[in-house]
Amino acid sequence: MKIYTRKGDDGTTSLVGGARALKDDARIEAYGTVDELMAHTGYLHDLLNIKHATPRAQLEWVLDRLMSCASLLAAEGEVGKRLPQVYAEDIARLEREIDGLLAELPELQHFTLPCGGPVVSYAHVCRTVCRRAERRVVGAAKRYPEVPEVVREFLNRLSDYFYALGRYLGQAEGATEVRWEPRV
Repeated sequence: MKIYTRKGDDGTTSLVGGARALKDDARIEAYGTVDELMAHTGYLHDLLNIKHATPRAQLEWVLDRLMSCASLLAAEGEVGKRLPQVYAEDIARLEREIDGLLAELPELQHFTLPCGGPVVSYAHVCRTVCRRAERRVVGAAKRYPEVPEVVREFLNRLSDYFYALGRYLGQAEGATEVRWEPRV
């Protein structure tokens, strides 16, 4: 099977359900940014070695949920109801994962800079791309009310997860959190 069809040469792409949309449509921007987040998340997963088995497993689950988010964003009309869904329980699981990561860390007393080693910094790359994906979903939902709210909520919580994961990985790697010292 060939991976190219040439159908997109006119600047359109297919939605789940068969309709065509311009490649700069708000839905395409939203699921394209989720796709970008998936690539970054996969790279973070691959950067982690075997000693980070728990975060690696968490990230594999996150990738699965992001694939569902992207599918729902790419769906038109009733088709989305037949696709894998994102549930409130997925958000609750993210909250439990965040709480578990933070339980092993000192309480945050100040703002920190997004650095401390390659995996720490890359968790922050994932966090910022996730925030952009969330903004794109908000924009798409303004035009397409069928965009599920749970996708936006999941991405909102996921960015918090990436922040907590960055702190957790920093401690696991022996990195010192770099405190932000604003100049007045």
